[in-house]
Amino acid sequence: MVPVATFDSYYGRPVIKSPVWRSPDIPGYLFLGGLAGASSVLGAGASLTGRPALARVAKVSSALSTALGGVALVHDLGRPARFLNMLRVVKPTSPMNVGSWILSTYGAATAVAAGTDVTGLFPRVARVSTVSAAVLGPFLASYTGALLADTAVPAWHDGHREMPFVFAASGAAAAGGLGMLAAPLAQTGPARRMAVIGGTCELAALVAMRRRMGLTAEPYRDGRAGSYTRAAEVLGLVGTAGAAIAGRRSRAVAAACGLALLTGSAATRWAVFHAGLQSAADPRYTVEPQRRRLAAHHHIVA
Repeated sequence: MVPVATFDSYYGRPVIKSPVWRSPDIPGYLFLGGLAGASSVLGAGASLTGRPALARVAKVSSALSTALGGVALVHDLGRPARFLNMLRVVKPTSPMNVGSWILSTYGAATAVAAGTDVTGLFPRVARVSTVSAAVLGPFLASYTGALLADTAVPAWHDGHREMPFVFAASGAAAAGGLGMLAAPLAQTGPARRMAVIGGTCELAALVAMRRRMGLTAEPYRDGRAGSYTRAAEVLGLVGTAGAAIAGRRSRAVAAACGLALLTGSAATRWAVFHAGLQSAADPRYTVEPQRRRLAAHHHIVA
């Protein structure tokens, strides 16, 4: 009898090169970009519906998050010139190049929107910049999901269908949570609704992504990534349920739910980041899915 073959690589070495991105720079950038993009949408909605305190919280938070995210990104790159070099061309087929342009134009729009809101100057410029930031915000919140999925890292690439939706929904949950945490209770209606919708969609998209991925979803359950995943699920569920049930009645409950959603959204980004590193380090996640796809293709052809 021939024993059942088990997979191994050359001296157990990884098949692909692990990403050189570092924590907390890159997961922090992923989180702050989602928070900023969704906050701009919330800020525009709050301005249109006459909720000035919520609008200011959303606009200022989006500007600060963009600035901090840019600092984290440049710190990981090592030199500011490396970011500027990405703006020398326009390459629609490159998520990184497209994202660089989105970040640059969005950053300018949200900085003007926040500045004019705080100072009360130039109301027409304020309206244009607020709308511009709101239009670009969803692209900023979701492009990083497409960027990760465009790599060869198994835990990122195999989630390409759902990853942008996970990031966009997680950003909405974070923005809604921050609005509930920082704005007066009487004005948090839009933030609460965004938090509930975002938190629900984030949990649903994560479950759907891991279920479809199969083997390469294992890193999301194991090791450091597994710990972050479980934290994201618990905090997201508690924050979403609390916002839906009691968030409108108590300032303390609204703030606690908002903090849970913010922390849960950050945990989602750290879970995705570390799941990618873990899957790249284990050659099984690279080779076994390829073998299964090849076997299925031969079966169909036969």
